[in-house]
Amino acid sequence: MKKRLFSVVISTLVFALAGCGVATTSQPNENQAAAAPAPKEQNLLEKVKADGKLLIGTEGTYAPFTFHDTNGKLTGYDVEVVTEVAKRIGVEPVFQETQWDAMFAGLDSKRFDVIANQVGIRPDRQEKYDFSKPYTVSTAVLVTHKDNTTVKGFEDIKGLKAAQTLTSNLTDIARKHGAEIVGVEGFNQAIDLLVSKRVDITINDGLSFLDFLKQKPETPIKIVAKDPNVAENGFMFRKGSTELVDAFNSALDEMRKDGTLKKISEKWFGADVSQ
Repeated sequence: MKKRLFSVVISTLVFALAGCGVATTSQPNENQAAAAPAPKEQNLLEKVKADGKLLIGTEGTYAPFTFHDTNGKLTGYDVEVVTEVAKRIGVEPVFQETQWDAMFAGLDSKRFDVIANQVGIRPDRQEKYDFSKPYTVSTAVLVTHKDNTTVKGFEDIKGLKAAQTLTSNLTDIARKHGAEIVGVEGFNQAIDLLVSKRVDITINDGLSFLDFLKQKPETPIKIVAKDPNVAENGFMFRKGSTELVDAFNSALDEMRKDGTLKKISEKWFGADVSQ
């Protein structure tokens, strides 16, 4: 009797353990579920390609780099270069026109993916933003009204009113020499203030002034000095846009190699200003 009872107990235990084993293996492994990798986030280049468009911040008032022609079409050196880059990446360029002093904030807030507006490559900007290779090399010039006979160089501008966009590296030159900064929205407004003698000087890109004087030679302004330092300008991106920057650089390298960049440059300036 005891032997039969022992056998029944053993059988019952085996059945119970087997049942527990089945129940255990049927439960989901919570640790395995938690360890499942999250979907990979798209980098900016992947997003741009997936969307099929590149959002570009530019002024639209800074001839000959980015401005509207007589038909109202956005054009200029920067516009043509970045349009060609977008074409080679395989996406459509979509321009978002913005005043210069709001442009960096627009990039920060992801209103656009890149700025194409003759942005000077400077160490302080490189700490926060990514840059492409330079596509323009230029020199800053000091400009006065034609009637001005006292300003002959940068050393003469201390205390004078200088029409400048507030965040430009050209404004830093004016501040360095002690000028009083009068904020403007862009190049054209600076010229207007200078012509009307509401400011004494403006410091801006030499290529822009040469183009402006070529278009409007009767304007009573003159270049009185050139900054000895050469400025390199590149396309600017949010920090961490490595893949998109690499794609831009590859396109620019191709454009230099096949002569496209030189051709665009000579169209607007009569010379190769890309290097």
